[in-house]
Amino acid sequence: MNEEQTCGKGLAERSVLPAKVAELTGAMAEILAFHQRSLDLTDANARKEFQAYVRLEGEYRIVSSFLKSTAAAMSGYRDLPMGRHDVQMLGSAENAEIFAKFLRVEREVSNLLQEAIEQDQRMLGNMRENARA
Repeated sequence: MNEEQTCGKGLAERSVLPAKVAELTGAMAEILAFHQRSLDLTDANARKEFQAYVRLEGEYRIVSSFLKSTAAAMSGYRDLPMGRHDVQMLGSAENAEIFAKFLRVEREVSNLLQEAIEQDQRMLGNMRENARA
């Protein structure tokens, strides 16, 4: 028996993305935190870099926290009762354009991630080679 799709179930299904992005931003914060330890703070430029990394690490941790909270809220709406909708509004050209923009941005994010993954894979390979040397 197929369960009826509801907006609450849709929100819960979509909660996976902000949860994963929260993990990604949290991982970036860890990278920034580790990098800070490599800086020679007797150097003026290194101190400036350190300040930048400290700020960015903090902001990434805040973003990660908000995304985790958002994902949890979305997931928690799984059993939200289905409300009455204006189906003409949902079927409107305006709604289609809003959704088309969302889809365009999804594709752009996917492409950016693919490029970053390829670059980061090369960087990781170099790190591992240097660690063996």
